[in-house]
Amino acid sequence: MMSENIKKRIEKLRRLIEEHNYRYYVENNPTISDLEYDALYKELEELEERYPRYRSPHSPTQRVGAHPVSELRKIQHPMPMMSISNTYEPGELKDFDRRCRNLSGKDILSYVVEPKIDGVAVTLMYENGTLSYAATRGDGTTGEDVTHTVKTIYSIPSTLKSAPIPSRIEVRGEIYFENEDFEILNEKRQKEGKPLFANPRNAAAGTIKLLDPRIAAERPLKAFLYTFGLVENIDLPSQQVLRLSWLKKNLFPVNPHYKKYNNVQQVVESLSEWEDLMKSLPYNADGIVIKINDISLHPILGSTLKSPRWAVAYKFTQEQAFTTIKDIRLQVGRTGAITPVAELEPVRLGGTTISRASLHNPDEIERKDIRKGDTVILEKGGGIIPRVVSVVKDVRSGNEKPFKLGTGCPECNSPLKINQDEAVPRCENINCPAQLKGRILHFCSRYAMNIEGMGPALLDSLLKEGMIYKVTDLYTLRTSRLQQLERMGEKSADNLLRELERSKDVSLSRLIYALGIRHVGLRSAQILARHFTSLDEVARASEEELLSLPEIGTTMARSIVQFFQISENQELIENLKKYGIKTEKSQSEKSADREENFFTGKNFVLTGAMEEFTRSEAKEIIEQYGGRVTSTVSGNTDYIVLGENPGSKLDKARKYGISILRERDFEKKIRLTQGE
Repeated sequence: MMSENIKKRIEKLRRLIEEHNYRYYVENNPTISDLEYDALYKELEELEERYPRYRSPHSPTQRVGAHPVSELRKIQHPMPMMSISNTYEPGELKDFDRRCRNLSGKDILSYVVEPKIDGVAVTLMYENGTLSYAATRGDGTTGEDVTHTVKTIYSIPSTLKSAPIPSRIEVRGEIYFENEDFEILNEKRQKEGKPLFANPRNAAAGTIKLLDPRIAAERPLKAFLYTFGLVENIDLPSQQVLRLSWLKKNLFPVNPHYKKYNNVQQVVESLSEWEDLMKSLPYNADGIVIKINDISLHPILGSTLKSPRWAVAYKFTQEQAFTTIKDIRLQVGRTGAITPVAELEPVRLGGTTISRASLHNPDEIERKDIRKGDTVILEKGGGIIPRVVSVVKDVRSGNEKPFKLGTGCPECNSPLKINQDEAVPRCENINCPAQLKGRILHFCSRYAMNIEGMGPALLDSLLKEGMIYKVTDLYTLRTSRLQQLERMGEKSADNLLRELERSKDVSLSRLIYALGIRHVGLRSAQILARHFTSLDEVARASEEELLSLPEIGTTMARSIVQFFQISENQELIENLKKYGIKTEKSQSEKSADREENFFTGKNFVLTGAMEEFTRSEAKEIIEQYGGRVTSTVSGNTDYIVLGENPGSKLDKARKYGISILRERDFEKKIRLTQGE
């Protein structure tokens, strides 16, 4: 009897956690605190550990696998995954309606309209109510098994909720990144010296095809489900609008912006409203999908070789601008990553003046055939990041110059290397001036050692005069030498030295972040500092021990281990100790790990451009202290953090009566939390 009660409790906990995941990740409206959720999750973990016979691969505790997969196996789709044909003019929609009415023999057809998400198509197969596999579209007939990464998306249910349970059912939809999450991901990758994703769709595609689910779990993928493939032993509703309700009932994330129309004329009259909506969505949606609501007509209408005849996409044009590429320069990051950047003839786009745009990597330049002197079409990817869409080749004069990477680093002329697992070239000379400058600026930055006054101009002077050659040389500076620099008086020199002295007592998490370990950001530095009590402990940690920590994946763990194996970095740590930098966690830090603060348990939305923070820095700081950052304003938002030109999110925040934190107030809250 007791065994049966334990089994029932485990099943109830799984059901409760899935329902709370839906409220948190889909509805953005949690009904219990993080503490209460953690208690439920911990109880389930403990019960599954004590009673292994009741373990299940479909349990919420098993969403992130312990080990990477060796390869992505091929999966044959039981029904083809087709793409939807596009239209661009209202008249084409009326032609589509006329064809459908003629083929179906109906005088009038009703439609359901949904946003067309610019993501990655995925199919989820449920067998007897549990997720059996998730696969990409592939060529429409055969896809790749991405179950291990899709399971890390908490909004996707592991089990079906409502009865009757079908023996097999395929649920299909789109996996995507919200624009702000994409921007934060790219900012983080740039800081870590990794190649940037060209757009949110590429980021989503790259993430779900990762072999290591722990890396995927660190990225906030989202999903919308909206249709079905194979369905066995269940009668689904006969209308698309009711099928969306069925999906919601079973806790699938469904786009809330769908709408039913009685005829095509109503759809055409609504196009301007849909276009306005596209501009306000927090994710990329370049159009709408129009589907015949009556499902019984779908097999009658059939399909072409590639597309169903019962649905069509209407694409809206994005705001674009024409400009000229004046030059293509190579930018060297602190980890040696070489990024080609287009210097543009300044042009207004989306309310801002654009003069530079990343070209990501040489492969991207070759694919688009981008040359110096080209006229190009520019748009803001996701409404945020300027990108070169294409080259206007018809206006070429013949004087355009193809891009050549060269074999040497543009800063130090050391040989460049391109690793097999990434398209970005790298300079591997650890003494490269650009890398050294980047490492020192990172070391001194606000959320690292926080050395005020150490900016790019002063650093250039120190390097030029040979006063520093490595990071720890900063602690050898003296007032008399500093005063030899142009525009550096005694007071300025003394202020800088006081900042350097104060920095010797920063927290362990700041010090770990300051080291600039590849792939280690603010959040992961905090996780390391909570688990280890000193820098020496981190340096001695094995890859296996690091992998046991939350949110630490294989790539990051390997990078940490490799960092501390390099002799120059071992010398760096010894010099830090030599110059009096604290490398152990203080008692107050140990206590602070357990304390709540202003950010704990609160929901924040970031909007507008901030002067002192990138979005990734602001997000990581909030999460570091127990808060949560979401992309959309809702009644559940506690604070909106306000930068310049905030846009519609501010209006929505005022509508909901949400508290507003301007950047200076946000910074004060951080300093108070840090005990400064």
